Amino acid sequence: MVKAIVGANWGDEGKGKITDMFAGDADIVIRFQGGANAGHTIINNYGKFALHLLPSGVCSPNTLNIIGNGVALDIKKFKAELESVVAAGVPQPKILVSERAQILMPYHIMLDEYEEMRLADKQFGSTKSGIAPFYSDKYAKIGFQVCELFDEEYLKEKIDNICTLKNLIFEHVYHKEGINKDDLFNTLMEYRDFIKPYVANTAKIVRDAIKEGKKVLLEGQLGSLKDTDFGIYPMVTSSSTLAGYGAVGAGIAPYQITDIVAVTKAYSSAVGAGEFVSEIFGEEADQMRMHGGDAGEYGATTHRPRRMGWFDCVATKYGCEVQGATEVVLTAIDCLSYLDEIKVCVGYEIDGEITKDFPVTHLLKKAKPVLKTLPGFKCDVRGIKEFDKLPKEAQDYVLFIEKEIGVPITMVSNGPGREEIIFR
Repeated sequence: MVKAIVGANWGDEGKGKITDMFAGDADIVIRFQGGANAGHTIINNYGKFALHLLPSGVCSPNTLNIIGNGVALDIKKFKAELESVVAAGVPQPKILVSERAQILMPYHIMLDEYEEMRLADKQFGSTKSGIAPFYSDKYAKIGFQVCELFDEEYLKEKIDNICTLKNLIFEHVYHKEGINKDDLFNTLMEYRDFIKPYVANTAKIVRDAIKEGKKVLLEGQLGSLKDTDFGIYPMVTSSSTLAGYGAVGAGIAPYQITDIVAVTKAYSSAVGAGEFVSEIFGEEADQMRMHGGDAGEYGATTHRPRRMGWFDCVATKYGCEVQGATEVVLTAIDCLSYLDEIKVCVGYEIDGEITKDFPVTHLLKKAKPVLKTLPGFKCDVRGIKEFDKLPKEAQDYVLFIEKEIGVPITMVSNGPGREEIIFR
C-alpha cells in the first residue's frame, strides 16, 4: 500500500504533522521532491522540529526514511539537520539516500542569491536555497548524481567542464568571483565521506517492500499552487509538487499509489510572491497570523511572516483535482476560534463574471474574491476527539468546505500535536 501526502494549496498546510502521524504505522517514508527551501513542522514526544530535508518519519524508530531521487539534496544541510535531531534526543533514524539523487552544489545557492539581486524589484521571492539553479542544471544534464561522487576521475573531468561554463556566468553576468576547481573537488570529497553510509538503490528497496505488502508513505513538499506546471507560474517552485510525480521521485509505478491525502488549512496562508486571491491585510491579517498555531504563522525555513487569507474553495478544489486527492485533511481549525464570523472565498470575479474554476495566472491577476460569511464558533476546540462533539458552527464550516471542494474531509486537525486530530 502506498499513500501520498501532499499539499492542496501554497504549502504550509500542516503536512509534517500528518506525515508524522501516519509514519508511526508506516514501514517507509519517502521525500520525493524539493529541497531544503521549505520545512515541515512536527511536534511529538521528542519536541518540536522544523524538518527541511529529512522525511517526517525520522521520529518513528521503526520507520525507514528515504530521500528519493527527485530531491534536491543539500548534503551540508542534511548533515546539520540529522545531527540536530539526534542531539534533541531522537534515536538515530534509519535513513537512506537514493544513489540517483542529485546534489545541490554551493554554487547553486550563490547563483540563486545573485539572480534575485539582479532582478531587484522583480524578484520571485526565492528562499535563496539554490533550488531553481539546481533543477535547471539537472534538466540541462550538468548536475551531479550522488553515485558520481565515487568515481574521482570522472568527477574531475565533469568539474572542469562545469567550472568553465559556470565561471562565464559568474564573471560576465553577475561580475563575481568564479568557482575554484580544487576547492569544489575537495568539497565533493567531504560530501562523499559523509554520505557514503546512507547511499543505496532506494528505488529497488521500495519496489521490493511494496511486493512484500509493506506500508509506504510518499511525502511531498509545498503544494499544488507551487507546482511548476499547474501552479501560479512563474511564482512557483522548480519541481513538481504533485502526487503524480511521487511515482517518479520515489522510483515506483504510478498505479501503486492507491491513496492521495491532500492537506489544506482551515484558512489560507502563503510564503513568497505570487497571486493569492483571498488574501487579507493589515490588522485583520495580523490577528489571524497571531492565532495561527503555537508559533504563529511564520515560515519554518525562512521565518518570514506568512501572507494570510480566508479559506479559498476555488483554489483548494483545483488543488485537490490536480493532486488526484482521494481524501482531505483539514488542519488548524482551532486557530479560527477567535472569530465572530468566518469568511470563505467561494468564487472569483474576473472581468465582471463569476467563476468557480481556477484560471491561468494572467487571469488570476484580475480575480477578486467572492466571499460568503459563516458564523464563528467562538470557543476552544482543542482536545475534542469526535466530530459531533465540535460546536455546530465548526461542524457546519467543515461540511460547507467539503461540499465546495468535492472531496471527503476524513480528518480534522484541532491542534499542532500528533494526537490532536479528529477522525470522521
